[in-house]
Amino acid sequence: MQKTINILNKRAKFDYELIEVYTAGIVLTGTEIKSLRLGKANITEGFCEFSNGELFAINTQIDEYLYGNQFNHKAKSERKLLLNKRELKKLERAIETKGLTIIPIRLYINEKGFAKLEIALARGKKTYDKRESLKEQDTKRDLDRIKKSF
Repeated sequence: MQKTINILNKRAKFDYELIEVYTAGIVLTGTEIKSLRLGKANITEGFCEFSNGELFAINTQIDEYLYGNQFNHKAKSERKLLLNKRELKKLERAIETKGLTIIPIRLYINEKGFAKLEIALARGKKTYDKRESLKEQDTKRDLDRIKKSF
């Protein structure tokens, strides 16, 4: 079992322009947290959606627990996110604007042992924006190589 669990959404910064980042608690069952502690999760295809004033993480995958019995959880199910009422209202108002969405960035377990999900209010990038970010990464990598050689 790993000590630190840090599951990242590596495509998030490439596909989206992150506007604001929040840390939310996530409601999990017993077998879900056990599977998460083994590092068996994937959040790359996930997104967040409001339902009856509550925020849910949808399409995030936490694999079934290997030693679970008939009470094992579903791998892809809606999971409730825990935020302050003020933050929920702010996010709900922001979602109403065109082109904004909420995506998960990072899933981790904090020092107290609670599962946390970092979510971001994001706007989708166009293809030319993605090309620009690739060019910036290439130039930064080249500069780092030049600096290292000196």
